[in-house]
Amino acid sequence: MAGGVLGLWNDWASRISVLLSLFFQLLLHIFANIRRRKDGSSWLRVPLWVAYQLSDSTATYAAGQLLFSGATKDHHLIAFWVPFLLLHLGGPDNITAYALEDSKLWGRHLLSLVVQVLAAAIVLSRHIVGGGTLLMVAAILIFVVGTAKYLERTRALWSAKFSILQSSLKVRAHDMHHQQFYTEYQDWYNDGELVLQHAHCLFHICKRGIVDCVIAVDDSGSQNEGDYLENTIIQGLLEDREHMWRVMEVELSLMYDILYTKAGVIHSWFGYCIRVITPPAVATSLVLFQLSSKDDYSLVDVAITYILLGGALVLETKSLLGALGSSWALTFLCATQWDWLRHSAVCAGGWRQLRRAIFSLRQSWPVKVMMTGSSRRWSGTMGQHNMLWSRARQVDPMSQRLGNLCKMLGLGKWWDKRYMWTIDVSEKVKKLALNVTGNDMNTMGLRRTRWGERALNEDRYPGLLKDLEDYHGVDFHESVISWHIATDLILAKIDQRGDHVSDDHVELVSVLSNYMMFLLVDSPDMLPGLPQNWLYEQTCTQLDEICTKHIAGSPGNSFCTMLKNLFRPHHHRGWKPSELEKEIAIDIPSKLKRSNFINPRLTYAANRCNREVHARKLGSGGELLTVFWLYQEHLHQVKEGRRKGQDLV
Repeated sequence: MAGGVLGLWNDWASRISVLLSLFFQLLLHIFANIRRRKDGSSWLRVPLWVAYQLSDSTATYAAGQLLFSGATKDHHLIAFWVPFLLLHLGGPDNITAYALEDSKLWGRHLLSLVVQVLAAAIVLSRHIVGGGTLLMVAAILIFVVGTAKYLERTRALWSAKFSILQSSLKVRAHDMHHQQFYTEYQDWYNDGELVLQHAHCLFHICKRGIVDCVIAVDDSGSQNEGDYLENTIIQGLLEDREHMWRVMEVELSLMYDILYTKAGVIHSWFGYCIRVITPPAVATSLVLFQLSSKDDYSLVDVAITYILLGGALVLETKSLLGALGSSWALTFLCATQWDWLRHSAVCAGGWRQLRRAIFSLRQSWPVKVMMTGSSRRWSGTMGQHNMLWSRARQVDPMSQRLGNLCKMLGLGKWWDKRYMWTIDVSEKVKKLALNVTGNDMNTMGLRRTRWGERALNEDRYPGLLKDLEDYHGVDFHESVISWHIATDLILAKIDQRGDHVSDDHVELVSVLSNYMMFLLVDSPDMLPGLPQNWLYEQTCTQLDEICTKHIAGSPGNSFCTMLKNLFRPHHHRGWKPSELEKEIAIDIPSKLKRSNFINPRLTYAANRCNREVHARKLGSGGELLTVFWLYQEHLHQVKEGRRKGQDLV
């Protein structure tokens, strides 16, 4: 019985693995773009991750099966499948790396490329060469384009490394033609296209900021002209903050293209040549196979071959149309040194007409599914976590036991996520983010360390900064916890007193406070300083004790008073029963009901976050904090432009 099953698997392993390899490629083509967004696509990330992990190993296993199967001359057709595996290993255009670390392993992919190409060459030389001429030519065509596609993927991983991106920015790649074209022909575009072109014009600001690179100054004079054009664009965007927000969303989407897709190599002469050659090569192979004799082959093998050829033709045609219709193509055409090509494609409107035709094609079914034209806008959501609410929900013994069990099983993160939720980023939050100024930045674009003083300005709130000095927090993570609890207490007291504070302002402060707490629990590496998970857990434990005592009816102490004693200065950290009745000495609500004391910490965190963490977050839908950071990068660019202008005067 076992021998029969093993023999059956040996007979069908190559066929099944080849079809699985194609199936995984289809999944990646269709669903890879869901990684740009966080909302409504979480359930699709699991099959996408599985497809990404198994696509390479399945193709490698299939190649090994075909290499060592010892196929006879009657099985030339099975050997013909090997070059298709090289095409599959080349991967789709819309995903090359699932995580940022994948780019650091480009050397492993290079070694795999050499091994796989040699294995494919051996299989073809054994079983194809000397067979039918038509089948041999078809196999060679697929082998050549498959090798080129696999090489392109390896190059895309290599070029997405931060060190390579930094080297490419040492001398600024002049996009002067693109900026000039935008200023001269901006009337051609609708609102969505205008946002896209603005983002491309300013994309180098995002790219430079992500890789933390200083662009060398060009002495030719064109540098100053380019700075003038981009500063003019930014100044215009600052007058329309909603448009500015959309432009930054698209810039981050373009950065995702560079880090996680083949965009960096597709839109080059090498990439375009591959895409122009591959569909005709596959179509020619299909015709040659149709003309070749199939008398010695089984119907199943012939059907599988047609499936491989048809799938390759559809996917490669999609790749060609996607590359030609991409907004990256305009950037390439504007920067090309071939004036005749730039004039005919850009100035004469040829590329614009082609892009419109491709977009019209995308609206048809099933092309609409295969083209997977995704929005470049991120999900527009922000996470929320309220520490007091979550601990109050877990105060009963059963919840505590379940929580402890999850932590013992290593599922503590999952348990905490049960008390997190997401909301849409409101216009109030966007307006708050875009009201930041560049006055607190030094010449390197970094926010100064005294991040809380501006919010507690001495002239506006006399004595408040001194009263809150102990609660300011030496460590940023500690201050997030302290101010989060303080915010809830302040808002609770405002509600109890019935103070005349705008509901919108109360909601805004609460939302931002919960967002900072969400980052501390879910993404502590996005906040400045070393993550201190122990501090969060200790605070939760103390809150649980307080909640338990409150439920038991602790005499003479209000719940509010007990919580206030939890968030004491760092050098007095810990719950002291003797101080339970001690109130905060100042009247916080009356002084802070108009104070924007959350925003300075948010902008400081965005500015001081590790750039690699911002880049990593782009691979999982992006984060609001990254948009805050990018806006500050644009402000710094304008500030530096003004400073250079003053120096020239």
